Amino acid sequence: MQWSLILLFLMGQCCFITCLYEYHYVGENKNWSEAQQYCREKYTDLATVSNMTDMKRIPNKSGANMNEAWIGLYDQTDGNRTWHWSLPGVEFSKSKTNWSQGEPDDVNTENCGMIKKYLAWGDLSCGNDKQFPFLCYDDKVILIKENKTWEEALYYCRDHYHDLVTITDLDEQRWVQEEVKKASTLFVWMGLRYTCTLDLWFWISDEVVSYKNWVSDGQMDDCDMSGAMETGGQHKWFKKNDTEELNFICSK
Repeated sequence: MQWSLILLFLMGQCCFITCLYEYHYVGENKNWSEAQQYCREKYTDLATVSNMTDMKRIPNKSGANMNEAWIGLYDQTDGNRTWHWSLPGVEFSKSKTNWSQGEPDDVNTENCGMIKKYLAWGDLSCGNDKQFPFLCYDDKVILIKENKTWEEALYYCRDHYHDLVTITDLDEQRWVQEEVKKASTLFVWMGLRYTCTLDLWFWISDEVVSYKNWVSDGQMDDCDMSGAMETGGQHKWFKKNDTEELNFICSK
């Protein structure tokens, strides 16, 4: 079994690594609600841009095309001024805002968020007369709520999508965390595997294990072990016997 998994690892070396999400600029003029509906029909949702890493992934359109564009930022206008992201389950953090100087400048009527050419945020009225291009994003990971062994999960992802998920930095960790919250098992498989023959942990996508989020005693160098993320708590990584049957995360 060990050699068969090493073979799977070598096969994975030819895989192309993609971001776990990507942005799409839509040059059609729509109001905020129409833009949200469009993004949910064609992609995943209006764009969530909660940190500068996200910002830099936004297409840098030239000229007037990207002067202003809707993003998935809105205020519920329920009497308590609180901003939210359009994507359900993603919390808005005040410590990760990127408002333009003086914004938000109208706490009463400007309840929808937009992004400017220099990637700072502004607030505008959500009315039908306010129509702009907009940014959608497409989620590149998917939770499979079926219980499978690690190897079964690997084959499933490669047959139906791209691969078991690879996590290379904190931003991708946070993105996957949102998916695993919906799992029906306490842990979910990732594309992380330990090989006794090579004496190392590796991502089956051939990415180096540089970013790590192990629980303090989680990284045990045992044979027949693979990496799983806890679906609650701090979403730490745990070593699990790869014959356990868990939900898993595929990358598209």
